[in-house]
Amino acid sequence: MLVLMLVSVASLRLCSVARAQPLCRVHTVRTGKVTHDDHASPGNVLYFSSATRLIKHPCKKNIALYLGQQLFFTRNNFESSLPPLSIPTSMQVGIPEVTSAHFAGSLLLLVVNKKVYIYNYRANYWTASTGINYPVSHISGDNCCYSKHPFCLDISNVVFAYLLGDQLSKTNIYYSENWAYRFHEYASVTQEELLGSLGGIFSLHSVSQIGLLFIEQGQAKFEYSDHPLNSSFGLPFDYNGTLDVLIVPGQKGILIFWSEKSLLVSRNSGQLVFPVQVQEGPGTLYSSVLDAGITIHSVAANENGLAVLTREDNLYYGSLGILTSLIVKFPHQNIWSPQAALMFTDLGILEILTPLPDSKFPAFDFQKCSVNIQAVLMDPQLHIDLCKVEVLQGTFDNKMYTIDMNSKLELTAEMIPRPGTSPVPFAMVSNPHSLGLHVYNSEDGYTYDGNTKHRLNISLKQQHHWGRADSNFTSSIKKPTFSTITVDIANKEISCVDLKPLTALISIGCDLKKKIVVQNEISACYKGILDPVALQDNYSYVIEKGAYNLNFQGQKATEDLVVHYPYEKLGCPLLVHYDTPWKPVVELWQGGKFQEVVEAEYVLLEVNGLFTYTYSLTAGTALCSSQPQNWTTIEEDSWGGPFAWDRENYMSCHNPNNDSPLQWPNVPYQILGGPTENKIIFDQRNGIYIFIIYIVDPYYSYCHLTTTFSIYVYGAFPLSILRSEITIVLIMTTILLSVWLAYVIPKWLPTEQGHRFKRSWDGLCDRCRKSCACFQFRR
Repeated sequence: MLVLMLVSVASLRLCSVARAQPLCRVHTVRTGKVTHDDHASPGNVLYFSSATRLIKHPCKKNIALYLGQQLFFTRNNFESSLPPLSIPTSMQVGIPEVTSAHFAGSLLLLVVNKKVYIYNYRANYWTASTGINYPVSHISGDNCCYSKHPFCLDISNVVFAYLLGDQLSKTNIYYSENWAYRFHEYASVTQEELLGSLGGIFSLHSVSQIGLLFIEQGQAKFEYSDHPLNSSFGLPFDYNGTLDVLIVPGQKGILIFWSEKSLLVSRNSGQLVFPVQVQEGPGTLYSSVLDAGITIHSVAANENGLAVLTREDNLYYGSLGILTSLIVKFPHQNIWSPQAALMFTDLGILEILTPLPDSKFPAFDFQKCSVNIQAVLMDPQLHIDLCKVEVLQGTFDNKMYTIDMNSKLELTAEMIPRPGTSPVPFAMVSNPHSLGLHVYNSEDGYTYDGNTKHRLNISLKQQHHWGRADSNFTSSIKKPTFSTITVDIANKEISCVDLKPLTALISIGCDLKKKIVVQNEISACYKGILDPVALQDNYSYVIEKGAYNLNFQGQKATEDLVVHYPYEKLGCPLLVHYDTPWKPVVELWQGGKFQEVVEAEYVLLEVNGLFTYTYSLTAGTALCSSQPQNWTTIEEDSWGGPFAWDRENYMSCHNPNNDSPLQWPNVPYQILGGPTENKIIFDQRNGIYIFIIYIVDPYYSYCHLTTTFSIYVYGAFPLSILRSEITIVLIMTTILLSVWLAYVIPKWLPTEQGHRFKRSWDGLCDRCRKSCACFQFRR
């Protein structure tokens, strides 16, 4: 009986082995051995000092860097043999030890022997960074892959360099805004006050923060740079060993922290960090990697999944869904080696890469073991539930949108569930401090394969304008921020490998399609005052020296100014009567379409320094509660010269938080629009004025809305040659003299001198009677 049982067990094992499917298909890449390779140039061969890593470019899927005993850089996902990466001897790196690497746009950044070097792989050119005066060990940054929008491209510009593990109060942190070509010292407001050591510093674009990770007594937490997160730290978490921090692509705010005995994940940029659970089988679940007793060798992550290769020769996979933090053990296979590394090559496709040296050629071959994750998860032995959703789609996926001040964005997503199931779709934003979200479901009224197609309607608006959040919860409305909208399925099964979340990047900032235009319905050319042909023919005009000053301080110039009129830019000037208080009608246009007449506050400046105009209101009559700004104070307070008055430095005199007292209520109030009816009053002068206009209201748009336009002031009579004061004196003198003569003459005529004067006058009249008419006095 015992023999029969042993035979039966052996038979079952043989059947199980016979039915077992290989975890991955192994093949070896061996190409290009005799062709010249740009990376084979002589130099110092680089090596990585830590456990094997593999870094993929988040935007350019075929570009990657392998870091191990040798470094290999590829532009085709290691589909050809490669020589080890070397740095030119002219860089004088000394020991060619690499401790950190990062892709920044089209550049590869490496920390070699405590210094930062840049490899432009397009031009095959190396250079050293400048501005770093003390040793650094690590660099960090991020890349945006959603669009060619400047806001997205600028994300790759920012890079940090630092010495990992150094004391925070004494360490030097460096940052660069030009892809690491030039670094500057970075100083956190509270850095000197923080105890402990530096665990890293990162640009957390999903919450528009810089996060500084510091460690103290086996606990780590984040300190953030800006309101409102800077008012408190992220919650502390266990920090065992030295954790490598992996920023998952896509600006979702997902961070992965890992070492040999630790694996943690955060879905909100480090505010909350949780250990990843480990599932060994249907009934075996460990709360952490440490409890599971496994040793991590390599980690890889993409927008949807997380893969872990252990030294125990096992592969684990987990979904990076919104609510799950779990990795599942795959069936065992001999796949581990000290030089093995993981990388995702496509959605649901994982590769285990191992370099293989060639005794005859300097170039290495690559053994690649490709894992189809979806196929492995269908193994009945894993007891993985089927995905409850067949389709999750939205036209906004992997795109970038802009929400400007007071704007709103409407998006839709569609879900088709598996028949007989009721999955719950939901949407979330990565930065609720800036972006408000409203979601509601609806049904299209038709079925798909026997099930109803559901539609998710999403409304996005600035949190400030929803009226639902406390002002202390939201970030500063004046500052442009980022956020990410993600649509996923609640409690999504790990088998939903091909059902990646729908994600879009939201820039809460300037809509570059916006512009302002000054309305010009009646021009000087239309009325025949100016000739458009003459204006186009290199037309110029003269501004008299008593009417302008190029320093914009109101003093008179010493000589006349000849101005060439730019007709191509300005067209024919708007016609304005000098004796009519005036302000321009400003229109907002977006993408070539008229939006509205701008009622926000704005300022004007005559570009040639003309000061022959003033304003109808003063600080007092404008009901200012504090001293208003003007062009003089703006120039004194800024280094940008007179053209530096904009939404970023404007302070309203009607703001109760403005603590500048109203000391001079009679000064002209130079702000137009907004709550006042302020207008321009022109002096008695005809001629062309060229104005530049700035929208200064910080709550109208994140854009620096500005434009230049011209007007022609007409209707003013020529000024008298004599000064008005002299004219008044002469008139008054004449009147007084006439009154005096009317009083004196009647009393003087009866005197002897008066009779003598009358006889002389009569004689003169007699002599001139024939040639002129003479006035005769009546006796």
